[in-house]
Amino acid sequence: MTDVIAPAVPSVPRRHRGGGEAAFRARVEERLDNVEGQLAEVKSRLNGLLFFIASTVIAQVLLRLFA
Repeated sequence: MTDVIAPAVPSVPRRHRGGGEAAFRARVEERLDNVEGQLAEVKSRLNGLLFFIASTVIAQVLLRLFA
C-alpha cells in the first residue's frame, strides 16, 4: 500500500503557510501595539494619582506647620 502512496505524495502541491504566518504575525503585532497603548495610559494615570497624593501630603504638612 505504501508503494502506491509514496510516489504520489511528492506530486501533491503543498500549500504555502507564509500567508498564515504573516497574518498571525500581523495580528500579534496589532495586539502588542494595543497592549503598549494601554500600558502607556495606565502609566499616565498612575503618575497623575501619585502627583495628587504627593500634593495632598505637602498641603497637609504645610497646614499643620502654619496652623
